[in-house]
Amino acid sequence: MNRSLLALMMAFGLNVAANATLAEQHVEMNDGCETCHAEGAPSADGSYEVEQCKACHGEMAEMEGIHPKHDGLLECSDCHQPHEQDTAAEVSCDSCHDDGRKAQ
Repeated sequence: MNRSLLALMMAFGLNVAANATLAEQHVEMNDGCETCHAEGAPSADGSYEVEQCKACHGEMAEMEGIHPKHDGLLECSDCHQPHEQDTAAEVSCDSCHDDGRKAQ
């Protein structure tokens, strides 16, 4: 497929999904709630869901931005609340740090 056409389709898709929550976007992209939850239901401790994040997005140490600094300290859902967070929203350092830190 033509790269320009593919880029246009991706940009349009992201724009359409901009008002969706992360969970809604994942449901539309994949296999419903089972994309993240075993049999569509949350696990008791959230460990299954974290493994699903890693299966698609990779380990935090391998990701870009602020992710590697938090590897081993946080889980994905500590910063990203899939059922509440709008896909257009960016997580801020101020959510946890009150010392003026900025993402690098």
